[in-house]
Amino acid sequence: MGKYTKDEINARLRAEVNSGRAVYDALCGTGITAKMAARGGADLVTTFNLAHYRMQGLSSMAGYLPIGDANAITLELGERSILNVVKECPVIAGVLGVDPTRDMKRFVDKLADVGFDGVMNCPTVALIDGKFRRDLEETGMGYQLEIEVLGYASRKGLWTKSFCTSPDEAIYMANSGVDNIIVHFGNSSGGTIGSTSVMELEEAVARAAAICDVVCAKYPDIFITCHGGGIETPEDFVAFLESEPRLDGYVGGSSAERFPVEEAVPKATQGFKSVKLKK
Repeated sequence: MGKYTKDEINARLRAEVNSGRAVYDALCGTGITAKMAARGGADLVTTFNLAHYRMQGLSSMAGYLPIGDANAITLELGERSILNVVKECPVIAGVLGVDPTRDMKRFVDKLADVGFDGVMNCPTVALIDGKFRRDLEETGMGYQLEIEVLGYASRKGLWTKSFCTSPDEAIYMANSGVDNIIVHFGNSSGGTIGSTSVMELEEAVARAAAICDVVCAKYPDIFITCHGGGIETPEDFVAFLESEPRLDGYVGGSSAERFPVEEAVPKATQGFKSVKLKK
């Protein structure tokens, strides 16, 4: 098992919220970004295949294409790049719960054995809509499998969190024992490969409010955070809290690693290129 139990993680997060500090969860695809996020005070570090592709200079949406084994990538990132460098906070594994090639209970057991402290559903079919989503659901690869995987992980004593896009998804996950509901607003804007069609603020607020309404009424102790959309900076999150103050924190993906790298590396390069030789 990992360094922290489910109860210990919940106690750590509750202490932050009770002190008026937002929970911050950094989604990281490399050892260095995970290490620095943890040193900077992240409450959680999470890794999965979307973050891996993001840090290869690609869109994180590459993680939804059939170009790699999502669960194998998460295991590899954790075992060889992140668990060995993050000491300050829990590390969570993002899993493709609908993977039909694995016994997902045994895979969750393996994640616990290598040292992960928790599990989440990423990639998630919650971000897929239309006929393709219906086809997945009808052929046995739907969101219910993600609920079952996280429910199993929770019963095993792992800390769990779930991406959700609707009140129904959120309450089903809460019923399964999930510790943290993450309201997903879709792709981030900004940076070199940000989406140009992000969710409008009013729609994002409405989604967060609808999910908070159902979860807070039945499970007041569950943490509710949010991710994606037009929230790119701490200031953006501060402004969003004015509209939906029931949120406990923010989950950063591109804002946790891609945006900082895109800003810092060109600046360092330009600094060296500005040096005048003395010959």
